[in-house]
Amino acid sequence: MGTGALVSTIPDVIARMQAIDGALPRKDGVAIFNRLYLQVTLAVDSASTGTEFENRAFLDRLDVVFAGLYFDAEATIESGTSCPVVWRPLVESRSQALEPIQFALAGMAAHINHDLPIAVVATCKELGLAPADDSAVHRDYQRVDALLAVVEAKVAGWFDTGLVADIEDVTPRKTDEALAIWSIVGARDVAWEHAKLLWDMRHAGPLRDGYLDTLALTTELAARAMLV
Repeated sequence: MGTGALVSTIPDVIARMQAIDGALPRKDGVAIFNRLYLQVTLAVDSASTGTEFENRAFLDRLDVVFAGLYFDAEATIESGTSCPVVWRPLVESRSQALEPIQFALAGMAAHINHDLPIAVVATCKELGLAPADDSAVHRDYQRVDALLAVVEAKVAGWFDTGLVADIEDVTPRKTDEALAIWSIVGARDVAWEHAKLLWDMRHAGPLRDGYLDTLALTTELAARAMLV
């Protein structure tokens, strides 16, 4: 059983991220990604309080399943077991002297580009739903996009003020340049398309496996590009 299976609520997810933050060295690349993920989770959780969703249970479960995939990858650092291919660029480079934003975006690329579509499909299967355009699931997914668009505008400030990384390690210009070419909401839009395709292939074993292998390899390349 992976560590991701040990969380079942959003408070569990937040507590696990806080535990990871306390366990890893502050300048560790995975720790920097984890702090960004934690801040995004806290901000969206707070903003969503006043938002009306059609199926809040789906979103809550998706958040837990999604985070669990990251927790399973992070757990390989201590266990020494094989790390999922999409997470290897971040895990392997976590001790290098890079810009903090590079670690954060490498983690976001791995998690959103690859893990999110898998989590959407798994959650839909579990709850007897389907990731169809203009469904309640899709509309709620887009409502979260709207919340994230507001949160995304705050990310640079989190780096500049030392919330996510030490100020002396941050080059504001490089942070701004990196954020200008990568978007959380844009990546989620692509992830939704992958989720629909994976859903359509859910009974086509070899075809689905091949698609997932290709998605993993292209995501790994994207994550490595963030770390150059």
